[in-house]
Amino acid sequence: MLRTTCAAIFGVLLAGPALAVDKVTLMLNWYVYSEHAPFYYGKEKGIYAAEGIDLEIQEGRGSATATQVVTAKTVQFGYVDVPTMMRAAVKGAPVMAVGVALQTNPMSAMGFAERNIRKPEDIKGKIIATTPGDSPSQIWPLFLKKTGLKETDFKTVSGDAVTKLNAVINGQADLLLGYVMDQGMKIKDATGKDVFPVSFADYGVNLVSSGIVANTDYVKANPDLVKRFMSASTRSLEAASKDPKGAAKAILNANPKGGKIETLTQGFELTIPLYKDPSGRKHRPFNVSDANMLDTVNVMIEYGRLEAKAKDELKTYYTNAYLPPASGN
Repeated sequence: MLRTTCAAIFGVLLAGPALAVDKVTLMLNWYVYSEHAPFYYGKEKGIYAAEGIDLEIQEGRGSATATQVVTAKTVQFGYVDVPTMMRAAVKGAPVMAVGVALQTNPMSAMGFAERNIRKPEDIKGKIIATTPGDSPSQIWPLFLKKTGLKETDFKTVSGDAVTKLNAVINGQADLLLGYVMDQGMKIKDATGKDVFPVSFADYGVNLVSSGIVANTDYVKANPDLVKRFMSASTRSLEAASKDPKGAAKAILNANPKGGKIETLTQGFELTIPLYKDPSGRKHRPFNVSDANMLDTVNVMIEYGRLEAKAKDELKTYYTNAYLPPASGN
């Protein structure tokens, strides 16, 4: 009996103390769609667990709202539109990007492929559905400037996000302004028809989009956890990019009503190229260049209602310091 008891105690000592697991909540920018696949994939495959993180993913109701929740430390991290986050930061909100995922602009003017609208010239004479005040609508004037289009070259109808989608689906508009991996897939889900995007980025409109943000005080107080979270997020994005259908399936495994496997897969495949720096620099995901951020701020100051002082404060809005090494997996 004594021998058995000693053996048990010895085994416990060899095992050592149990590793603590940190519970972390990530709030998304919107209801789940294809762009969010890496987070679900990383959770399903145990990538976050391997970093000692018990990840909860919450759907959001817009980047501005998610940014407010992160600022209040109600959740640890948010996945939001970085320019939207900067609008809050420039007004004093203690929030910063600890990794920028979409480094090529995802904004597009899109409609049914069968309409054969392939380039800016084809937009002339068409009807475009917009949502006043949203990100694509704010940047639209720059696209017009870059392509030589004028407001008089087309007609515009306005409405909220649902109205904008329905306008194209029901034939009341030829195009809408939005993100091809989001609105484009919603149109295809509703109609079964392919959508073709006239991409802003293809015509020199460059600015970053979605990234991971956190409260600046939280980051300073929890550097190791932030590093582990960004390590897991980086590896999740890299792994998901090699398995788009598996990543899409991970969304449905967690959210059975989260969409259709075909369009979730296609939407994520459209997202993957947006992870690349538009300058062509090769680096691991979330590592954003100073030049790309400066280009973004310049565009947002001129067209996106960002205060001019943001240019002087730019380095306080983002950091690559918590990302894993530049090479290797």
